[in-house]
Formats: sequence, C-alpha cells, structure tokens
Amino acid sequence: MTYRHPFPLRWNDNDQYGHMNNAVYYEAMDSAVNTWMMRRAALDPAGGVIALARASSCEFLAPASFPEVLEIDVAVARLGSTSITWDLAILREGAADRDAALALGRFTHVFVDRERRRPVPIPAPIRAAVEAELRIGEDATA
Repeated sequence: MTYRHPFPLRWNDNDQYGHMNNAVYYEAMDSAVNTWMMRRAALDPAGGVIALARASSCEFLAPASFPEVLEIDVAVARLGSTSITWDLAILREGAADRDAALALGRFTHVFVDRERRRPVPIPAPIRAAVEAELRIGEDATA
C-alpha cells in the first residue's frame, strides 16, 4: 500500500525556464510525508517528539509546470528504531504507477525529543500506521 498526496502546482512554482523549480520537488515530498504523519499517524507538530530531516535526495526524471496537479506517492524504504526513510515518487495526477514518475526521492526523518534534540524511538502510533498503511522495504519501489 501507499498513500497518494495531491500537490496542485502554483504559478510561482515555475522557474524562469517554465517548469517546476527543483526546490519545489522537495517541498512536495516534505508536505506529503508530514501531512500523512499528522492525518494518519497522530503526529503532533507541537508535541514532545518531532521528526527532523536528516537526509534527502531527488532524481529528476521529467518536467512539470503550472497548472498541472501532481501526486506524491508515499512509501517507506526503511523503518528503523528512531528513523524512517521515506520512498517517494512524484507523479502526474492519476498516473497508474511509479513507472511514470517525474521524480524519485528519499527523505529520512529522525524522531527526537523536542527539548533535548536527541533521538527517541519512533512513536508507537506512527510505527503502527506505517506498518498498517504503507509498503515497507525493497517492494516499496515496485
């Protein structure tokens, strides 16, 4: 299973070359992951445990531009004890599968105590939601 997050492009998402600026791909991935964690996995952005970005990457495969609506396909590459590496594909709205990806990305969150900024175990509701709702591991890219 995966989660598809809609991401309608805005006028200002285009760069001077007439397509979506590379930084917007990262905004789309970050928005999709955090929206899923807040809506489906009980992440409280004001709570005592927060998720901080540790690493990210993106392979750009094809351009997109306003006014397209994109979708971010969210899966999990690795579920650790204190971190999650998200496996992401940016697709045109309604694309059947990841073979049509405009971009493929990875994004690693480390869960930390808000005050001390030290790693803590992934909160139980988030781990449970990942295990119940998202593909995990090598099959996530399939």
